[in-house]
Amino acid sequence: MTDASSLTTSSRNAGFAQVDPRAPRFGAGITAVLLAAIIVLGPTSPVGLALLVVQTLAFAAGSLIGLQAQPWGIVYRTFVRPRLGPPAELEDARPPRFAQTVGLVFALAGLAGFVFSLPVLFFIAVAFALVAALLNAIFDFCLGCEVYLLGKRLFGARAARAAS
Repeated sequence: MTDASSLTTSSRNAGFAQVDPRAPRFGAGITAVLLAAIIVLGPTSPVGLALLVVQTLAFAAGSLIGLQAQPWGIVYRTFVRPRLGPPAELEDARPPRFAQTVGLVFALAGLAGFVFSLPVLFFIAVAFALVAALLNAIFDFCLGCEVYLLGKRLFGARAARAAS
């Protein structure tokens, strides 16, 4: 038996994974705390580097493997979800997975800033990721998801025009 927090498929979106929309918001909260700590610790702290590597790996798991492998999602499904009622509905997992990819790009840029002693790159990259995580955690506004949907509209319209 599959609970509602697990990734499933629905007849409405056959073939596409679905996710409890509360899970990415929970993960964004953890991500925001880590990214804030990384900024406070700065581009020379070994602890900051370790935290940035952990967050980069979390983004990589969510982006490259899928949301079912994202560590903060696993924490949500294991410890938080069983204490909540079922979600009102599930949502398409593709936009949050794209958001994980965007986070991965910024985290990699932050790592490059750390490794190559480019503090401006470090702070800008980590700060952009932090702002996106805070938007999701506090306001339930997933910036990466919105970019994904905008891209679908733009490229979908172009593809439709090209086909006709």
